[in-house]
Amino acid sequence: MHDMNPDDIVGEYREHTLTFQDGTSRHVLVTDIESPYPDGRLIVSRTDPAGIITQVNHSFVEMAVYSEEELLGQPHHILRHPDMPPAAFKDLWDTVQKGEKWHGYVKNLRKDGGFYWVLATVIPNVRNGKITGYTSVRRKPARRKVEECIKTYPTLF
Repeated sequence: MHDMNPDDIVGEYREHTLTFQDGTSRHVLVTDIESPYPDGRLIVSRTDPAGIITQVNHSFVEMAVYSEEELLGQPHHILRHPDMPPAAFKDLWDTVQKGEKWHGYVKNLRKDGGFYWVLATVIPNVRNGKITGYTSVRRKPARRKVEECIKTYPTLF
């Protein structure tokens, strides 16, 4: 996974370095531009057991501003926004690795440095008693819940 390219960013940006649970890190460029989640759309992706993207739908590509080719084979944390508390993703992984469904509000980072909020559901794909990957379905979140997250998430770091 590559660092973000300043040529892809729309507007003024801040720089952050994120370190992920697998020990890798990425330099990201973040703006304050929010893209509203479109009504009536679902963002869907599938990953392998390690969280590497294996499938995306058109809504995912549109919202993330990455091409399908740029997303496939990348860790799902390519969308990690620095405002997201690591505890949220620890909870996600602890839950799905037990074979359970996870729900949560997530602020995702776009290729252009902007962001969008989702209500995410991550479901383990189980075959013959073994987790073979994960399916994530994202919906439009309730704005009042997003506002709660905006207040609460900074306290979780």
